[in-house]
Amino acid sequence: MPENVNRRKLIKQVLTGSAALVAGISIPKNVMATASENEQLVSLKGKINHSACRWCYSDIAIEPLAKSFKNLGMVGMDLVGPSEWKVLKDNGLISTMCNGAEISLTAGFNDPQYHNTLIKNYTDHINYVADAGYTNLICFSGNRKGMDDEQGLNNCVTGLKKIMAHAEKRGVVIQMELLNSKVDHKDYMCDKSNWGVELCKRLGSPNFKLLYDIYHMQIDEGDVIHTIQKHHAYFGHYHTGGVPGRNEIDERQELYYPAIMRAIVATGFTGYVAQEFIPSEKDAIASLKKAITICDI
Repeated sequence: MPENVNRRKLIKQVLTGSAALVAGISIPKNVMATASENEQLVSLKGKINHSACRWCYSDIAIEPLAKSFKNLGMVGMDLVGPSEWKVLKDNGLISTMCNGAEISLTAGFNDPQYHNTLIKNYTDHINYVADAGYTNLICFSGNRKGMDDEQGLNNCVTGLKKIMAHAEKRGVVIQMELLNSKVDHKDYMCDKSNWGVELCKRLGSPNFKLLYDIYHMQIDEGDVIHTIQKHHAYFGHYHTGGVPGRNEIDERQELYYPAIMRAIVATGFTGYVAQEFIPSEKDAIASLKKAITICDI
């Protein structure tokens, strides 16, 4: 998969990916083979609840991909919308981070013009998530577009407060993702942990957390382990990725993931850690297996 994969386009593709199976579109043999390499179940240590993001494997059909995830010992799949939840359940997986309520990564809760649409979308999806027995639903701040931090915080609080009581009632956790604005998501507002933590404090809801993306935050602020130790109470979910390049999390990049995973476990975290690297090797599932092994401390 090329390194410059556009996440926004892939998420849209993933939401309708299962349509290929319904329409009878054939899946290339090499893709099917890649998704079924690891037939023997992997035994993990149980300290980390492993997941991985659907969009990173968009070339693999959802059914064989789900089987591979299960065989790797993973508990679920990230960034999966309602159209593919049945496939996950049929394969003994859960949707560890649900999506589909967002407008886009750039149009989010920091801009009041989107509030009416977002409030309706999230109200509906909170019900979908709860009815399916899941917990986590992703959201985004949106881009700055000349807005300062304080105005963005105020706007996010105004919009999010209109859905949080419903989220609390249904037991759904709304999680805003921290993304870097230096390389991948220029102008994104929630690009620093301190800004996100302040938003959590102002909302004051146990059902609003931050999705701490290790790759993104290494780029924008560094100091990953200390940040996890300091702010872990506000982090409800973690994503991985190799820095630089967002590829495999092995020795070819600068982060040492076993130490990061130990820091996460030491906080008492019981949520999910999802791989979100873009495989650069031919066998994407083998790369995923190696990543799970690295993080299974």
